[in-house]
Amino acid sequence: MKVFIRLLIALLLLGGIFGGIFGYKYFVQMQGGGPGGPRPANITATTVASEQWQGERSSVGSLTAVDRVAVSTEVAGTIESLNFDSGERVGTNDVLVALDTDVDEAELQGLQAEAELARIAFNRAEDLLPQQAISQSEFDEARARLDSATAAVDTQQARLAQKTIRAPFPGILGLRTVSVGQYLAPGSDIVEIQRLDPIYADFTLPERFLTDLEQGQSIEVNTSAFEDTFNGTITAIDSAIRENTRAVSVRATLDNPDGRLRPGMFAEVTVLEPMERTLLTIPRTAVSFNTYGDFVLRINQNDNGLVAERVQIETGEVRDGRVEVTNGLDKGDRVVAAGLVKVRPGQPVTIDDTVTLNPDEVTGR
Repeated sequence: MKVFIRLLIALLLLGGIFGGIFGYKYFVQMQGGGPGGPRPANITATTVASEQWQGERSSVGSLTAVDRVAVSTEVAGTIESLNFDSGERVGTNDVLVALDTDVDEAELQGLQAEAELARIAFNRAEDLLPQQAISQSEFDEARARLDSATAAVDTQQARLAQKTIRAPFPGILGLRTVSVGQYLAPGSDIVEIQRLDPIYADFTLPERFLTDLEQGQSIEVNTSAFEDTFNGTITAIDSAIRENTRAVSVRATLDNPDGRLRPGMFAEVTVLEPMERTLLTIPRTAVSFNTYGDFVLRINQNDNGLVAERVQIETGEVRDGRVEVTNGLDKGDRVVAAGLVKVRPGQPVTIDDTVTLNPDEVTGR
């Protein structure tokens, strides 16, 4: 029994010794070093750069036609001819629809005959008045009858003109909703017309940016339909703040000569500040964004070489894969450009100058 106990104790001692040895080796491997200290990490580095950025405010909105109306008729009538196609580009006063005018033209001829008779009677009265063959009142009655007949002719001619429906301004037509032979009551919609050049971009910004807005300020607009960026200027700022959103409505005007931009399009709007400002930037991949604060790994030189140091920073705008640094770094400081999780604060590092960051990695695409 004593021999068994001694053998068990010996086995336990040997297990503890070998376990400690293997555990130490495993710990050293996990720490990336050996008795001489942590193993240096091979990293890519970047330098804090000074750049000129034009301040900007981002928003979303919609494109709106400068002029948009549903063309309709003021008088009743039957469509005699349609002189347009859906989606056609038209100019001011181009004839769109002609209504039947047979009855109106017959009435006009009758009124013109009455007006001519009244004119003849007035001319005769005008000749007789100096001879005192008629009284002044009879002459006045003749002149009134002529004026009334002439006014009736003018009214009928205006009514006839209303039977020809024209484009009120240059633009692009929508889809027609009528056909030849169709009877139209007054106010019936025929087709929608929209002026597309120029075109409005309507958007909102929080009220805190109200003092940064002014008419004539430049904007950029991007849409999902086109890769191009469209330029415009702010032409109107609403006089009041929306109570439900505490935002101010802004309208910008963009040139649209080819008509590519259409009303109703979703617009990503960037309002550009007039002045540029100088700031410090680093790649977005060099920053670890954290709930308790953003940090980078700055590369410092000491007696033993290059060492990574964790530095808390304050960040601002993010643009084109670069981050504005408002506090914590100075121009020319070197930081770890990517792969922060592979480097520990205080760990020696070596810089691999042969590796460059992929632009898509920098922008986060």
